[in-house]
Amino acid sequence: MTLKLGMVGGGQGAFIGGVHRMAARLDGRWELVAGALSSDPARAAASAADLGIAPDRSYSDFAQMALAEAARPDGIAAVAIVTPNHLHAKVATAFLRAGIAVICDKPMTATLPEAEELAALAAETSVPFVLTQTYTGYPMVREARRMIAEGAIGAVRHVQVEYLQDWLAGPVEQSGQKQAVWRTDPGLSGEGGCIADIGTHAVNLATFVSGLGVQAVLADLTAFEPGRRLDDNAAVLLRFDGGAKGMIWASQITSGTKNALRFRIAGERGGLAWDQEDPDLLEFTPLGDTTRLLRRGDGLTQTPSRIPSGHPEGYLEAFATLYADAADLIEGKGLASTRALATAEDGLAGMRFIRACVRSNEAGGTWTAA
Repeated sequence: MTLKLGMVGGGQGAFIGGVHRMAARLDGRWELVAGALSSDPARAAASAADLGIAPDRSYSDFAQMALAEAARPDGIAAVAIVTPNHLHAKVATAFLRAGIAVICDKPMTATLPEAEELAALAAETSVPFVLTQTYTGYPMVREARRMIAEGAIGAVRHVQVEYLQDWLAGPVEQSGQKQAVWRTDPGLSGEGGCIADIGTHAVNLATFVSGLGVQAVLADLTAFEPGRRLDDNAAVLLRFDGGAKGMIWASQITSGTKNALRFRIAGERGGLAWDQEDPDLLEFTPLGDTTRLLRRGDGLTQTPSRIPSGHPEGYLEAFATLYADAADLIEGKGLASTRALATAEDGLAGMRFIRACVRSNEAGGTWTAA
């Protein structure tokens, strides 16, 4: 069955909205039929026309859209929220209250109080809420999670995650570049810059794969670009449940990197390593033995994938996996894959991580509960 999808944000000139639309279409599970694609009515209408959305399902206001779609017999099953961070909470609240499932880009909200209220509402309404932590959709990331859960490397001792980019290495926001403008504005992005934009991906990957929660952080956040109001580089020490330790380096000013996300996990009986820019391979080293390169679909791995081994499965496919899992969740299939989806509680944990890192940095780098 094809589910009907709506979208808030993601109009002409936006980046992540197009990614969501491509991912949603990939498995044929979703059809985009409605949208409030811009806060500007003319741009919203033009964007809807570009995407083949009927004029009567193009809205200039997301609250109106939530009410109208909930009242239609052919209304949307879910809404994708791809706006700047400061609108996430308001949009998600309107659709949860209308009984429409939410698929929200990360971070969940701009502030921790908003996240607390939204998580409570999601629990109260029991309406499905999915946070698009993209990298958890990669097959070899899920394979690493499975291996750790089954004891392949023993108890986790240390988790290291790097997420490096260079697109903010200069004063990009001063040129009017849309993504840079809102991501470096505390009023639109929230109190975290790089730590919120990609640091939340890094910590989510650390907790998703290891199965451990973060207890405390010690953070050093820096805005290296003169005049920038939010951090563009973050170095964070982590303390996990059970005594494991960890480190995150998240940076958007590291020249020569584009989307260099990687993790290395040390356990008492071995280790695992994965690199997003070579995503079909997982490095597995049992203690005292030779390193083995596990390849997606090579017969040694157990996590399903959508295309034959040797044909790279990357970012869009990982994103599409989240949309396929969200469809299963909404249809009540209860598959194991749906339990890998990030929820409102995971979103709240991400916001607590941002707040803890900011407070730790403000205190000069002290351990702060997460």
